[in-house]
Amino acid sequence: MRYDHVELLAPAGSMDSLKAALFFGANAVYAGGPFLQLRAGQTAFDLSAIAQAADLCHERGARLYIAANAFTFPEEIEKMGSYACALKDAGADAMIISDLGAIRAVKRRCPDMEVHVSTQANCTNHESALLYREMGAKRVVLAREMSLEQIRLLRKNTPADLEIEAFVHGAMCMAYSGRCMISAYLTGRSANRGGCAQSCRWKFALTEEKRPGEYFPIEEDPDGDTILSSYDLCALPVLDELIEAGVTSLKIEGRMKTPYYVAGAVNAYRMYLDGGNMEDSMRELCSISHRPYSTGFYLGEIKNSMHAPAYYFKDCDYLGPVIAREGDRATVMVKNKLSEGTQVEALTPGKILCFAAQDLRTPDGESIAEARVPDSLFTLPVPGGVEAGCFLRLRHP
Repeated sequence: MRYDHVELLAPAGSMDSLKAALFFGANAVYAGGPFLQLRAGQTAFDLSAIAQAADLCHERGARLYIAANAFTFPEEIEKMGSYACALKDAGADAMIISDLGAIRAVKRRCPDMEVHVSTQANCTNHESALLYREMGAKRVVLAREMSLEQIRLLRKNTPADLEIEAFVHGAMCMAYSGRCMISAYLTGRSANRGGCAQSCRWKFALTEEKRPGEYFPIEEDPDGDTILSSYDLCALPVLDELIEAGVTSLKIEGRMKTPYYVAGAVNAYRMYLDGGNMEDSMRELCSISHRPYSTGFYLGEIKNSMHAPAYYFKDCDYLGPVIAREGDRATVMVKNKLSEGTQVEALTPGKILCFAAQDLRTPDGESIAEARVPDSLFTLPVPGGVEAGCFLRLRHP
């Protein structure tokens, strides 16, 4: 079944990630700007980059949303209004906001700015959703703790012009709707102000008052004691039910992820939304780095979804992005070693192309047995359909 009416919303922590999201079929992209976003500085777009990103999105018929979803202190409220005007001038289509005062400030100063209520506002019922709509919100991003049945009930009791967005893929926080204080307590870096140190992924042990320096495992496990580390969300198995329940935008988490990760996740969900089968899309989601997958709260309370290991799983190794194509040869940037004769997969929009790596050369035309220097360039013959914007990978045996 095709779902042409549903928005696929992708993360962008860099311009390369934004381009990957658009190339692989995202209908909209969300990014952080220079003010009050909940990701650390290197993922922030300045206003000139936001204007460039908006142009790229609009050229492809996609939309750009800017996250400004930190809870706002008194001295920041007035700035939110002027910031909204600057984002509107730059071409942003909407702001993602969690703070009630910030929503009010934005709508008062820039009434034409579309507002989406962040998942951090933990909207879990239709009365809250209706209140946000009365304040001028166009969309609510549901709290991650809602079940399918609860989403159906919320949709039944809200007007159709209120859009509903839900997370379908990516890392999950062990705290309620991501409002966590562990990082702030342990490191002074607040997750609610964009500085999360991922403290829940650390390995923990017990100590006893009279035995300083002696550590007792909390649980015997060869992978360590990451007792607060949650599984990753993968809602692909319940995607049909989510859409039937009334979700109109499907959100992929990952503004700290690489362009390759964004491309793989977007491609997997795009394939399914365009009428592909579950098995092929699930294979793609297992090809990118992930912790063990869970369907989150959509089927009810999560069971056995904590204690995810600190490391990631993946069925493929990333070889590098395709930078350009000329004739039958592609130029690729090295991210991991590739040897002559290796069977390679090319990640392209909607399909995976397999071929043997042959006739590897430097950009000057010199033959090489392997490409191994990180971030250097090499060329090789590729099948039709492999072009700039695609990615090469090596599947594990």
